[in-house]
Amino acid sequence: MNVRSTITATFEAVAREQQRQLVALTDGLNLLESGLDSLSFALIVARLEDELGYDPFESAETFPVTFGDFVQLYETFSREP
Repeated sequence: MNVRSTITATFEAVAREQQRQLVALTDGLNLLESGLDSLSFALIVARLEDELGYDPFESAETFPVTFGDFVQLYETFSREP
């Protein structure tokens, strides 16, 4: 599974578990309008660290604004040596 697919599946799983209504995940979607709350995002980041083996937020200066930015942060970090 590629990074984008892993992230999408994780968003969907956390939304179901937290009983949140997730809107369609498009690159332009503002994360604050996704239907998820701060606990959901914390769960997503923790699960992605477990699954992908890294946490790009340890070195990120700002939190991504859109879903596309979120995916790009993980994709960029996964390519770094």
